[in-house]
Amino acid sequence: MIGRLSGVLLEKNPPQVLVDCQGVGYEVDVPMGTFYNLPHTGEKVVLFTHYVVREDAHLLFGFGSASERAVFRQLIKITGVGARTALSILSGMSVAELSQAVTLQEAGRLVKVPGIGKKTAERLLLELKGKLGADIGVVGGTVQDDAQADVLNALLALGYSDKEALAAIKNMPAGTGVSEGIKLALKSLSKA
Repeated sequence: MIGRLSGVLLEKNPPQVLVDCQGVGYEVDVPMGTFYNLPHTGEKVVLFTHYVVREDAHLLFGFGSASERAVFRQLIKITGVGARTALSILSGMSVAELSQAVTLQEAGRLVKVPGIGKKTAERLLLELKGKLGADIGVVGGTVQDDAQADVLNALLALGYSDKEALAAIKNMPAGTGVSEGIKLALKSLSKA
């Protein structure tokens, strides 16, 4: 319903901000990563939003990027993970860090987020596998371009594990083409 807000930032009270859009003030809850990157009050701000209607409340969540909002939407689809928990996860770790934790199946990183226990962390990793992480080419700075993401996906399709595929592309020179990258990655995997 409300997909994006563009206006003047009136107030910043973590985790909530107030954005004036032509005379209408919207209270928006944002993850701390977005909060720290907001401009000063009185300046123009643009937020991607997700609108939640519940029996007892109408809530608006804001994000600094479309990818952050997309991850939020993936998180709230998981049983037992509500909007507040998803916001907490995105406040505790960036999209890249979450993607890397999913790719490497590291529950320990998720447990460090307040409100996430061991069982919830394991469920998150299971539910997000294949939806987030190496499959979308975001691995905490490891995948630097589209070619590396394509090579990573090709290795995963060939049956290599996430860890093997990531290790194989780690030393791949930037600017390497997809076919050359696959050859280099397979060569490095055959040595292991």
